[in-house]
Amino acid sequence: MTLHVTNTLTGEKEPFEPQDPENVLLYYCGLTVSDPPHLGHARSWVHVDVMHRWLEYLGYDVRHVENFTDVNEKIVARVGEDDLGEDESEVATTYVERTLADMRSLNLLRAEVYPRVSEHVPEIVDLVETLIEKGYAYESNGSVYFDVTQFDDYGKLSNQELEEIESQGDPEERTEKCHPADFALWKAGSVDPDAIEDHRHEDAADPEHACETALTWDSPWGEGRPGWHVECSAMSMTHLDETLDIHVGGRDLVFPHHENEIAQSEAATDKQFANYWLHCELFQLDDEKMSSSLGNFVTVDEGVDQWGTNVLRTFLTAGSYNSKQLYSDETIAEAKERWEQLERAHEAAVAAIDSPDAATKVDDETLRAAVDEAREEFTTAMNDDFNTRKAQSALLSIATAINRHLEDRDRYDYRGLREAVETLEELGDVLGLSVTGDTTGSADLAGDVVDLVLDVREQEREAGNYERADELRDELEALGIEVQDTDGGPTYRLPSE
Repeated sequence: MTLHVTNTLTGEKEPFEPQDPENVLLYYCGLTVSDPPHLGHARSWVHVDVMHRWLEYLGYDVRHVENFTDVNEKIVARVGEDDLGEDESEVATTYVERTLADMRSLNLLRAEVYPRVSEHVPEIVDLVETLIEKGYAYESNGSVYFDVTQFDDYGKLSNQELEEIESQGDPEERTEKCHPADFALWKAGSVDPDAIEDHRHEDAADPEHACETALTWDSPWGEGRPGWHVECSAMSMTHLDETLDIHVGGRDLVFPHHENEIAQSEAATDKQFANYWLHCELFQLDDEKMSSSLGNFVTVDEGVDQWGTNVLRTFLTAGSYNSKQLYSDETIAEAKERWEQLERAHEAAVAAIDSPDAATKVDDETLRAAVDEAREEFTTAMNDDFNTRKAQSALLSIATAINRHLEDRDRYDYRGLREAVETLEELGDVLGLSVTGDTTGSADLAGDVVDLVLDVREQEREAGNYERADELRDELEALGIEVQDTDGGPTYRLPSE
């Protein structure tokens, strides 16, 4: 069966046909790094990761790009808070570092690149200039807006008529725009203190001071900052191409963000921006969308610490990417039970294979047929719009077949069990599950050991034994562990991070 995906652009489930039969260009709208990542972000990350893994399983070379929005008034609002940083750039860097660590803890495949807005302002300015030259954008008081009336297909992703679309942007922009639905490509000046007031925490810096630290750049229209929507267009086309195969994002981004991406990109290039638009449904907590703004979230690091990577990924893949999912104690407990069923079956099968009771002339056709059927069901499920719910059920059927075989026999089918074990490992990896052991625990142990070594190193330095302290640092770095001394004490990065 050919991979089929549900394309928001057409509203249909369609056969997936990349532009290049050997390569897939995959772009995911990443985070605005103004808060710790939560399980809502993790849900999208994990499903995009599974898409990446399945496409590679099918034989494609996947070029996966995921951005960081590190220029935003919400970031400015966090300046001076706790140990986040004393300016917009420092706060963004702090959260980028934390986000990357959370990504690694979830066993996500690395993207080809994680571009940041602050690194791509020249490309953004070039794109805005192109839109002005082609008559799709106009300058007003040092800002630049996209003229939605000039793009005939505006609204095609969200299925809205232009006359039905309400004003976009801040209220003060209305006097500068030709049409209420026009959106900003470039914003003149810096950040207004009033714009960050709703996002500030009590211990953050004074709004006036925080806004003085906001990043601005020179442009043909004067000093200013990029608009939100234009950033993804510039970064995706810089690192992939003018036409993407798959563009993924949250359902809440269909309008206005993705609609505006299409308009500005296609107006600039005269090419279709993305052939397939896939949208992850919202993750809910107590019947509300889990979000940083509502404050009703469980952070990724809290989730990993409490349940471990495998349980968390089992939970997050229990529902398909485009179906809503509810977080509760009950749903987490169910995921824990399913993961433990997989883990126990794998461990029992491995123990049986390595025991003297595993025989080369014992054939259990029921076991072998169950494994073959599960592989077929898994493949069918994943090719049916990345249906992780049914794929996970297929894995559990292998665990059930293993248990029945071990319960019913005194001598085991070596070849059948080996096939079951290898299939669990192979297909489990597609879902990012490590049935051979939860790697998070190993990473945590390694971190604990490094902490102990650094404590000893600090003691040596305090005692004046600087040569020995340097030797300890050199020994860690020889193992690939990067150590950096800061005012707040030494920090480090493990090789896997």
